[in-house]
Amino acid sequence: MIVDITESGQAYLQELLSKQDVEGIGIRMFVSNPGTPQAETCIAYCRPGEEQEGDEIVQYPEFTAYFEGRSIPFLKDAKVDYAADKMGGQLTIRAPNSKMPQVSDDSPIEDRINYVLFNDINPGLASHGGQVELQEYTDDGFAVLKFGGGCQGCSAVDLTLKEGVEKTLIEKIPEIQGVRDMTDHSDTSNAYY
Repeated sequence: MIVDITESGQAYLQELLSKQDVEGIGIRMFVSNPGTPQAETCIAYCRPGEEQEGDEIVQYPEFTAYFEGRSIPFLKDAKVDYAADKMGGQLTIRAPNSKMPQVSDDSPIEDRINYVLFNDINPGLASHGGQVELQEYTDDGFAVLKFGGGCQGCSAVDLTLKEGVEKTLIEKIPEIQGVRDMTDHSDTSNAYY
């Protein structure tokens, strides 16, 4: 079993699905920003045709669950539970491995870029109150980044981008052609000088 969905969790999800009035609707579970401090474990409706290539399919007694293939290592030991209370109840998702960096040479390039950003680059930028995050990896091999905090509007950001971030990323992930900055540096309200 990929994720432990308790009986009460299954009953609650089934109740939600039955209210959708869509034949064959299931759930899809994935982790956004897996392996980073911003990781979020999500459960969404999955209507017929919304499944994605690479999803692992698990048939529960009352519904079908689709688990995003890329998220599976981050869903290890995850548990979905429902606890009734006076206010009606609450669905809880615990995914202790969702924020754990789990990257190998076979991991998608976005995961490898995020791993380098969060483990090698952001700790250095944090000393200036800044951070950088991946917005997109382009078809032509560029990592499009967005700076925040003290990096946004900083006069040295071009140097940081080329000499620090780009150099480190290309050294650790040779497939990358370069980096592009999509940050609006005209906002200098938090800039570090």
